[in-house]
Amino acid sequence: MAEFTMELNDEQKEVRDWLHGFAADVIRPAAAEWDEREETPWPVIQEAAKVGIYSLDFYAQQYFDATGLGIPMAMEELFWGDAGIALSIVGTGLAAVGVLANGTEEQIGTWIPQMYGDVNDVKVAAFCSSEPDAGSDVASMRTRAVYDEAKDEWVLNGTKTWATNGGIANVHVVVAVVDPELGSKGHASFIIPPNTPGLSQGQKFQKHGIRASHTAEVVLEDVRVPGSCLLGGKEKLDERLARAREKAKKGGERVKNAAMATFEASRPAVGAMAVGTARAAYEVALDYAKTREQFGRPIIDNQGVAFQLADMRTQIDAARLLVWRASWMGVNGKPFTAAEGSMSKLFASETAKKVTAQAIQILGGNGYTREYPVERMHRDAAIYTIFEGTSEIQRLVIARTLSGMPIR
Repeated sequence: MAEFTMELNDEQKEVRDWLHGFAADVIRPAAAEWDEREETPWPVIQEAAKVGIYSLDFYAQQYFDATGLGIPMAMEELFWGDAGIALSIVGTGLAAVGVLANGTEEQIGTWIPQMYGDVNDVKVAAFCSSEPDAGSDVASMRTRAVYDEAKDEWVLNGTKTWATNGGIANVHVVVAVVDPELGSKGHASFIIPPNTPGLSQGQKFQKHGIRASHTAEVVLEDVRVPGSCLLGGKEKLDERLARAREKAKKGGERVKNAAMATFEASRPAVGAMAVGTARAAYEVALDYAKTREQFGRPIIDNQGVAFQLADMRTQIDAARLLVWRASWMGVNGKPFTAAEGSMSKLFASETAKKVTAQAIQILGGNGYTREYPVERMHRDAAIYTIFEGTSEIQRLVIARTLSGMPIR
């Protein structure tokens, strides 16, 4: 087990500087254009693929970093460049992680390469869990998967929403209900191969921020997939469902929801994204305050501005420390006894909203225009307190963990 450290080693620093250079030279110059176009930035994704950033190998190397700092460091640098483009680059990773966590070796080897494509023909993947009536309340999911034993096929029907890359993905990973009586424990995940009949894109959302990232509904109408597309296989699913039914009969041994436990472990990465956006806005505000003169002196000489910048930097550093701590705990198998994963995501998300708003205030009228990037950063920051569990859900998870109550 690696000791917790706040110092990156030489190899990590080299990767950080490489990512920062890509974010500065490739992502940032393209940010305003793709935000305005509200389209997937395929040329930027292809550039990321060419240099090795858009690949499973790169994210696997960061994920298996024993210090736990590889992923948060990578997320912070890419999202420092631009949140919308960065999410287009890393969004496939959520579907890939879903297959890595639950799939067989054969499923991993078959489907993950198809999620990324190659440098000449890049692809993306989508993870589809949320529904119009089941966002934070995963137990209310309605998308059904019914097994057709005669054909060894699963038939899926339902509508997913808020799916990053939904409808444009080469491979979709869909969470569906297989046993409604078991609530959230009766869910399973399925691979939907490319060009499967019955899967279509529904509404594409026109969003407040992260507009370079494609977000849409995914509609499933009698979608048939082979039995081999059930992640983990049917034998493993049947065993899991049998255990859940037995526990339900006995009056309910309180077991932490597996999906919630997975989210708890992945939330520090979202916190790192928020830290990147907050840091970017802070740096713009700091440079502006040093050079903008009013009443014969730089505005940073005024306490009202200087104290804001001091608070911004303090909050960013505190957020990063919470993210790094939770990331180290997750990689090294430390239990989140105080919901440290949710703590990091909550604080970093709230910090990003606050810091980007303060950056606009420091820039004054200029900050409110699209000539300066803090306006876009503020719009982007709003999503961090919403996706992968709202701030209210984070507080609920933390409170229930501290009290010993089950997390549902």
